[in-house]
Amino acid sequence: MESWSFPPSYDAAYLPPSDSRYWFPRRETMPAGERDVAILLRLQQVCRYAYDHSAFYRRRWSEAGFHPDQLRSLEDFEDKVPVITKKELRESQATQPPFGDYLCVPDNEIFHIHGTSGTTGRPTAFAIGRNDWSSIANAHARIMWAMGMRPGDTICVAAILSLYMGSWGALAGAERLGAKAFPFGAGAPGMTIRCAQWLDTIKPSGFYGTPTYALHLAQAAIDEGLNPRKFGLKHMFFSGEPGASIPGVRDRIEDFYGAAVFDCGSMAEMSPWMNIAGSAETEGMLCWQDLVYTEVCDPKTMRRVPYGQRGTPVYTHLERTSQPMIRLASGDLTLWVDEPNPCGRTYPRLPQGIFGRIDDMFTVRGENVYPSEIDAALNATPGYGGEHQIIITREAAMDELLLRVEATEDTFAQGAIEHFRLDVSRRIQKLLGLRTTAEIVAKGSLPRTDFKARRVIDDRAVFRDMYSQIRSESGA
Repeated sequence: MESWSFPPSYDAAYLPPSDSRYWFPRRETMPAGERDVAILLRLQQVCRYAYDHSAFYRRRWSEAGFHPDQLRSLEDFEDKVPVITKKELRESQATQPPFGDYLCVPDNEIFHIHGTSGTTGRPTAFAIGRNDWSSIANAHARIMWAMGMRPGDTICVAAILSLYMGSWGALAGAERLGAKAFPFGAGAPGMTIRCAQWLDTIKPSGFYGTPTYALHLAQAAIDEGLNPRKFGLKHMFFSGEPGASIPGVRDRIEDFYGAAVFDCGSMAEMSPWMNIAGSAETEGMLCWQDLVYTEVCDPKTMRRVPYGQRGTPVYTHLERTSQPMIRLASGDLTLWVDEPNPCGRTYPRLPQGIFGRIDDMFTVRGENVYPSEIDAALNATPGYGGEHQIIITREAAMDELLLRVEATEDTFAQGAIEHFRLDVSRRIQKLLGLRTTAEIVAKGSLPRTDFKARRVIDDRAVFRDMYSQIRSESGA
């Protein structure tokens, strides 16, 4: 296998022939069974390394009765190595600030600091070593090569350049690829219009962002009299939220820009987060198992589910030496398959991408609902104006689902609002088996975002609080 060592050591000057489909032909196309043998040896190295350098793993594994010497097969890895959770990582950083006792490199080797925003609790800090940053860049360049991007291409990174890991990882990959990096960013007032103007001027061939932002950007460009198809984009790759694997969303982006759309991204903690990503010939998301070992597991037992079934991804770093994650439970939901891929790579695949976070799922009258399912249905509905809100409320003793949906100007102008409302209600009822009330509003009525969309409003908590207060005041 090419450049297969731990810690990894990559030739910074290496590039494949420009007409090669593969960055590392052997690693990407070898029989999966042979790769599994190499992965087992790597897991043994990684587990020994973490045990020797991390009090967190020694403590966690001792509690579970595991020692790296016991790891003799991939089945042992599944059976004996416990999963870890984001909650445990936060607790580790609370007691051993700022990076937790799973940091495995000296402080003077830290090259980048990133993290979560911490808006809903204690932020999680990511410490990335200098050599790890180089490996992340190499991995991302390799995957971007698989999407069709090449040295000399101009790649616009249109995502917030802050603590958010996604934008920096895409930028590092573009630089390692030998592309012309165009880190435009996002988020400042008026920046979306300026981004459209710059795209129209620079004509980059590659674009990174979130699906929500790409749709918002396209509409902003059209409102300014610009045609997104004339930006010249050929490859658009996305992370941060479900969307690029959802047919309705993907099709709208492709229709706006006339570019190929790729889904990628696992978790910031798992950088290189593009370890699950599509390729130029293969839809969905490949699990690049020689970068991050991915298992799809039952969310309750954390046992691997058979191919063709749904579960939650569990990730293990094979190249990280700073803050290595070993069996980190993602909390997402997906379905995986193991079948021939059109691109010839012998990795398992997530044909429908990541559905969303399990804790994003909500239940209405006994039915489990994922916001991404509603997104897909609305994006495929003629007359949809580009934004919506999902409101869960309560009437009497029953949960109710209300959709506040934008309609296009043409829909209003043609007097077709009632037809559109009924169409939305029928589609959602067919999808979810639930009666849904749709409220139609004018295009532009609902807030847009430069980042990840937050469309679910659950006001059942308000109902419960009111009901509790009434009972308390009445002495019930």
